[in-house]
Amino acid sequence: MAAPMVTVADIQRRLELLHMTVFSQSFSPCGKYLAAGNNYGEIGIFSLAAALSIEATEESQRPIFTFQAHEGPVYSLVSTNRQLISSGTGDIKAWNWNDLIKKGCKEVWIRRPAFGTRLDIPEINSLVLNQKDNTLLMACGDNTIQAMDLENGVFVQTLRGHKDYIHCLALRDLNKDECISGSEDGIVRLWDLRTASQVQMIEVYKYEACARPQYGKWIGCLSTDSDWMVCGGGPALTLWHLRSVTPTTVYPLQGCQQQAMFYQDLILTAGDAPMVSHCQISGDVKAQIPCTPPSVYSLLINEHSPEHKVLTAAGSSSSIDVFTNFGYRAFSLRFS
Repeated sequence: MAAPMVTVADIQRRLELLHMTVFSQSFSPCGKYLAAGNNYGEIGIFSLAAALSIEATEESQRPIFTFQAHEGPVYSLVSTNRQLISSGTGDIKAWNWNDLIKKGCKEVWIRRPAFGTRLDIPEINSLVLNQKDNTLLMACGDNTIQAMDLENGVFVQTLRGHKDYIHCLALRDLNKDECISGSEDGIVRLWDLRTASQVQMIEVYKYEACARPQYGKWIGCLSTDSDWMVCGGGPALTLWHLRSVTPTTVYPLQGCQQQAMFYQDLILTAGDAPMVSHCQISGDVKAQIPCTPPSVYSLLINEHSPEHKVLTAAGSSSSIDVFTNFGYRAFSLRFS
């Protein structure tokens, strides 16, 4: 039997897979699907239910379909009750989940924030959904945070203060009108969304306990739990008490952390190493779980469906690791 013909397109795709980075993930509202966005502007839709089935095959770990969403990388993904929203360079787009799971990819809407008179078009690095007032917060490469009313698509607020582009955003508390941002300028800022004003500023790199000049001062990740915040990047991953602005715990992790989240009594974190670390509030590193991507840019827990509750880790690889009990990698989803 003759070997199948290898086309130029096949070779091109193999090269793309070799150099692929997955920057963003979002679970569907039903919890049965995962959307993942990569550096080529593609979004892949995976059936998590099929991949977790006892009848799963290798094919179950591939996307049910992949489509071109942006011209450049898909930096962030977030889901509402009905839509998947993505951000790229200069724009955000939305698709209906009901269409996506049927392999349809017609845009519902596209919006482009006003970026002033800059010649270059900034990227939109992070999206956060504020369910309290149905707004979408955007961390932008022009050093601002912009808010859009999802009801009418109007940009309603711009927060200014950072001196360099913003990597990460988090809501402080679902019941409070406050968000926190971390930037390349090394500063974490707390904002009052009611008044569009800054209420607190932490120059993390100036605290000797967590400063690491050899890695720089940039803040690459942050997460909050009421009066507590964890952040890292150039500075060491550190737990902060926000009211007293005190670094209470510095974690003994090597390299730079690019993702961090509170989960039960742990902090889950990952960065420029092929592992997901489980850190205790006390400062101990409870476990370090190996993963496929050499660097991790996205960690996500599926809270939408108890029967499909998993942790997923994505980064500098075409594979997305799936952890079913968070203690080991069960399998990997793969772009193809």
